[in-house]
Amino acid sequence: MARIVVAGGGIGGLATALSVARQGHDVEVLERSGTFAELGAGLQLAPNGMHALERLGLGAETRAHAVHVDHLRFMDGVTGEHVTSVPLTEGYRRRFGNPYVVVHRGELHGLLLAACRDSARITLRGGRPVTGYEQDGTSATAVTHDGERVAGDALIGADGIHSAVRRQLVGDGAPLVSGITVYRSVIPMELVPEHVRWNAVTWWAGPKCHFVHYAIAGGKYLNLAASHDDGATEALAGVPVDKPFVRGLFTMLDETPRRLLELGEGWKAWVLVDRAPVGRWTDGPVALLGDAAHPMLHYAAQGACQALEDAVVLGDLLADGDGSGFASCFERYNRVRRERTAAVQRISRDSIGLWHPSGAAAAARNRALSGLSATRLHDHLAWMHGARDFAAGGPHLLPDPEEHLTGVPEFTDVTDVTDVTDLTDVTDLTDREAAR
Repeated sequence: MARIVVAGGGIGGLATALSVARQGHDVEVLERSGTFAELGAGLQLAPNGMHALERLGLGAETRAHAVHVDHLRFMDGVTGEHVTSVPLTEGYRRRFGNPYVVVHRGELHGLLLAACRDSARITLRGGRPVTGYEQDGTSATAVTHDGERVAGDALIGADGIHSAVRRQLVGDGAPLVSGITVYRSVIPMELVPEHVRWNAVTWWAGPKCHFVHYAIAGGKYLNLAASHDDGATEALAGVPVDKPFVRGLFTMLDETPRRLLELGEGWKAWVLVDRAPVGRWTDGPVALLGDAAHPMLHYAAQGACQALEDAVVLGDLLADGDGSGFASCFERYNRVRRERTAAVQRISRDSIGLWHPSGAAAAARNRALSGLSATRLHDHLAWMHGARDFAAGGPHLLPDPEEHLTGVPEFTDVTDVTDVTDLTDVTDLTDREAAR
């Protein structure tokens, strides 16, 4: 059996440690913070993420802690019109094999952390930020901020969007600033008017903004996340913001979403960032995972799900390994995962056009969405939510290395990609509707 070092003790890093240890390997997790904890609020888990958690032995516990959502509810934020809902009940659950749930990030992280602590094969070390690595083709050494060298047969960089492992491996500079700021708050459900206590993830879409809310912590709290396309040019995370400032940004919205925003307290701001997909996440016995490999905007609600998928795939590929051949194993992992994750990255950014239009474009969007049946809506989600082998691609072919994504740099070094069937997505429908 092998000894594997994991940089990063967040959801992706702990899931990876658990997945790899379950295959008989010893794992040492190096976390930059002094304690293992997860910041943030609500987290959405589609059936593919739940399936990954089942594979890690945490499906039942996650379902017990989570709120099982009945609908994804899309509202016109200006008129208050209910545009459409994606039903997530019996038909959806039968088709995709699991519920769609929401959970507090800390709750999911806590479940993973407890499972890792229960494993004799996993060592957790806080206060050990990894700043770089060395590798000789057959082994890898993580180097921490104070010069400590932690050697293993392999190193997995799960150290987030500002990954030091990625900085050395890919060298693509700072994350891309989206120009969108999201403001987050959590409020007691008892404060929420009963007529809007929907068991749904609800989006209110407005001009250059949208507002999302859903229940967390077993329905005791409502998670609020209001995004504003303000052209922000500097990344920031968790910065306290005055309530009147947040309220003033969304005066164009209908009365109901404004009332919910008024209930928010302790608002904090994050500027959304992501990166362009790249073709290679490996360097011999070193590999990237989760946000270190394929960070994405939150519009597809798949960031955590994709990290969990990564962890399961890596565990499967390392099953019955003896500590040799990590370079070839990691290349296979890279090849298996890059098409699917790149498709999610792309659709997450392309979806901005679905959430933020105004006027005629918003009306065209509403007509297009309201005309879709429940089956058709499920069809559009099937490639993401219905995945079980976690190697399937997405509704878009990957672009050539010369082709640019809308608003983001080109794919880098994408090779050996198998074509997938091109599916028409909702943004295409909206474009056609607007052209009438």
